[in-house]
Amino acid sequence: MSEDLQPKAVKSSSLIRRILIYAGVLLIAFLVGFVPMWLKARGYASELAIARHELSATRLQSTLAAATIDARRGDYEPARQAASNFFTSLRSEVDKGADSALNESQKQGIQPLFAGRDEIITLLARSDPAAADKLSDLHASYGKVMSPPR
Repeated sequence: MSEDLQPKAVKSSSLIRRILIYAGVLLIAFLVGFVPMWLKARGYASELAIARHELSATRLQSTLAAATIDARRGDYEPARQAASNFFTSLRSEVDKGADSALNESQKQGIQPLFAGRDEIITLLARSDPAAADKLSDLHASYGKVMSPPR
């Protein structure tokens, strides 16, 4: 009776060994395809994050530029709306913390710009031509804060 059990045990261990070898080969083949794609995706995700930060900063600057141009042309209501959107977006960008498109020195440099917010919005609401000069000054100050150090 014991003679019958030995061949079956050898056959089943041989089958298990073959299955493990196939599984190992399959795992290696999967990793050979997966790892390069994962590394590429990680690189693209990093580039996407950088592009999003740059886009956010560019949108802020273009909103402020639009407000300045509108005020110069005498279109005070669109200028007021654009200036309000600029300050709201800038505040939310500063409040994002580590996910912000702004670095710490830019965040500190931007804080004084918020001081003139109410005055600019009020001047625009009153259709005061002095608002255009204030917006131009704000645009110049914002540009200095946002420009990279040389």
